[in-house]
Amino acid sequence: MDVNRLDLLRELSERGSVTAVAEATGRTPSAVSQQLKVLEREAGMPLTERSGRGLVLTSAGHALARSATEVAIALERANALWDQFRNHPSGEVSLATFPTVGAALLPGVLADLSQVAGLVVHCTDLDPDLAGFADLTSEYDIVLAHTMPGVLPWGGRGLTVVPLLTEPLDVGVPIGHRLAGRSSVTSADLVDETWLGVPPGFPFERILHVIEQQGGKRVHVAQRFSDMRIIEAFIAAGQGVAFVPRFTSGTVPADVVLKPIRGVASARQIVALVRPDVAERLAVRTVLDVLTTRAARLEQAHDHPSRGSSAAHTPEDSAERS
Repeated sequence: MDVNRLDLLRELSERGSVTAVAEATGRTPSAVSQQLKVLEREAGMPLTERSGRGLVLTSAGHALARSATEVAIALERANALWDQFRNHPSGEVSLATFPTVGAALLPGVLADLSQVAGLVVHCTDLDPDLAGFADLTSEYDIVLAHTMPGVLPWGGRGLTVVPLLTEPLDVGVPIGHRLAGRSSVTSADLVDETWLGVPPGFPFERILHVIEQQGGKRVHVAQRFSDMRIIEAFIAAGQGVAFVPRFTSGTVPADVVLKPIRGVASARQIVALVRPDVAERLAVRTVLDVLTTRAARLEQAHDHPSRGSSAAHTPEDSAERS
């Protein structure tokens, strides 16, 4: 069987339609359909069947698609071994990141990788809901994703998952806020606050639900943003409180103070998602190694339980750290 036709079958199993496969592979839908028919003749049995106006895989098609994944992994592994023999992780690697970790990690990562001759990394920023990160692996070699501990929206997708960070989420309050002098805050402190939330389906929403359960009432979410810079600006203006990532939020405005939450599991896990065959490429492994190293450095650089600018530290904060 032709490897390229096998790969089209695998793409159909992952993308769900001939049109989507055609768009992803730069073919016309009729060309994809023709190649799948040739593959069926080679296999000697039906691999697809009509469902409404589209095609779905038969049980034999699903089995062969799984085999196609194994073939792709083996081919990439062989190429990686050859690259490793030549000590030459060359080629292009595409990477999709969500904004906060992109700003915190990628400038240093690309600076490190600039020393690797022949390796080019193309980055872009996207911020889908939790389920959307796994879908991006069909378009990008590496996808940086985040989720709450214990929540695995990409489970069962057969992806390689590389852990990068477990990042605490603090509560940002304006410097003159009633909670600004506290060393930490609790659900009881927060349940009556006006909140700046995230769009539905984004990870931080789950922590608000825990605060509601512990506080015994619904919280008021005045505004919803996905951009952390907007959220921090609204906090500074006294428009509400919000979750702020401790490691990756960048330079917090001087008039915003960050406080850890007691009694609530307030953290997110940051990982790199990669298709298993792509993960075999030496160029991709090289990028993942540098990402892991840079993430560890970022975590080591933030060893205090709360963070803000020096102007935002209160006397009680200083006593906590001394």
